[in-house]
Amino acid sequence: MSGHSKWAKLKHFKGAIDAKRAAMFTKVSRMITIASREGGPDPRMNFKLRLAIEKAKQINMPKANIQKAIDRGQGKTKESEIESGLYEVSLFGKVFLIIETLTDNKNRTIAELRRILSKYNANIVKPNSILWMFDQKGVLRIENFKDKIKDPEEFQLKLIDCGGVEDIKEEGNTLVILTKPDSLEKIKNFLEEELKIEADYSEVEWFAKNLVEISPEEQKKIDSLYAELDEHPDVNDYYSNIK
Repeated sequence: MSGHSKWAKLKHFKGAIDAKRAAMFTKVSRMITIASREGGPDPRMNFKLRLAIEKAKQINMPKANIQKAIDRGQGKTKESEIESGLYEVSLFGKVFLIIETLTDNKNRTIAELRRILSKYNANIVKPNSILWMFDQKGVLRIENFKDKIKDPEEFQLKLIDCGGVEDIKEEGNTLVILTKPDSLEKIKNFLEEELKIEADYSEVEWFAKNLVEISPEEQKKIDSLYAELDEHPDVNDYYSNIK
């Protein structure tokens, strides 16, 4: 599992300091804008927008901010257009990162990324040098699932029969459902409409095919890097091959 997904950030958002809170608002607002531009302004017809709006509600983003982000995606505001970016990063000779960005200025973003990464002797590499080491999967998380699912075995059989589910696992009190990327919408709808269970988190994430172990000293450096990426408003998310 990623270990550094939006899920972890959303769960700890309530205790965030103002700087992190502002960064999270910016990230989610840009997700809404991109989704609106790519698939239209109606979340009933645009699954990606629906997921982004759900995240906005989880962090208590005002309705006016959500609508403004949707309008921006439709070109109804005078603000600069938001662009997505994906950067492949290598450090320690064995650790690889995928960093996703959403920005209104790609040149500024890549310059700031290079500045941050240089402090950790990390480098942005050529496209597709690292990406082939990762797969995309849909991820659904159900918190306190034992209180919501009366018959776990029957529940899992129904999910598997639905098609598109690759794995179902427990992480403490959370049930994690992994799907094919293009099956995420179908499985989420099946959960909500047929099984009457709301997913607490739904997203498509990158998963490393092979994981590596790192030393405690290396982990400290990685944690510091993650903290800087979390606080940067242009960084939408990041994934690694670390165990």
